[in-house]
Amino acid sequence: MVALVLALAVATAPAPAYEATVTPLPAAFAARMTSWRPGCPVRKADLRLVTLTHWGFDGRVKRGRIVVHRTEAAKVARVFGVLYRERFPVRRLRPVEAYGSDDDRSMAADNTSAFNCRLVEGSSSWSEHAYGRAIDLNPLENPYVRGGHVSPPAGRRYADRSLRAKGMVHDGDAVVRAFAAIGWPWGGHWRSLKDYQHFSATGR
Repeated sequence: MVALVLALAVATAPAPAYEATVTPLPAAFAARMTSWRPGCPVRKADLRLVTLTHWGFDGRVKRGRIVVHRTEAAKVARVFGVLYRERFPVRRLRPVEAYGSDDDRSMAADNTSAFNCRLVEGSSSWSEHAYGRAIDLNPLENPYVRGGHVSPPAGRRYADRSLRAKGMVHDGDAVVRAFAAIGWPWGGHWRSLKDYQHFSATGR
């Protein structure tokens, strides 16, 4: 009986309060950044590190970090506060430096990330990620789909958006509404292709 009471107490304990901090890039972090290089469309001084709490796929509260443009940092923190309240799980939340600033490696690890000074795939134009104004959320569960091409490849089963799996984003859900509230459209609404992981300030 005592064990049962303790188990119930743990199960009904209130979740820790959401926490988020926005800071300039720490000097040590900025010095070793591989996601930024000379010629990028933003300065390191224009970027901010957002450290926040989020729910993991294991149902536990985690602490993650994401790098975004200074003008978007408070808004991004607000969005993740909504996701936290909704208990929407985020697999990983790490700057892309953890994956050698390789977008494919980051996606394969199901890592949610933002800033990465790179071009739009197959073009000579800067991605919104290069400005710190885009986020890729749970890329495995929310892949990029163009014809028969799915990225990351391990996310192919999630190209079927009739699935209702943990970490997936669906039209009109709390995630899409939270980003829309700060003016960030969803790549799942694109017509020529679908980028279900992608949210950005400009809709590109």
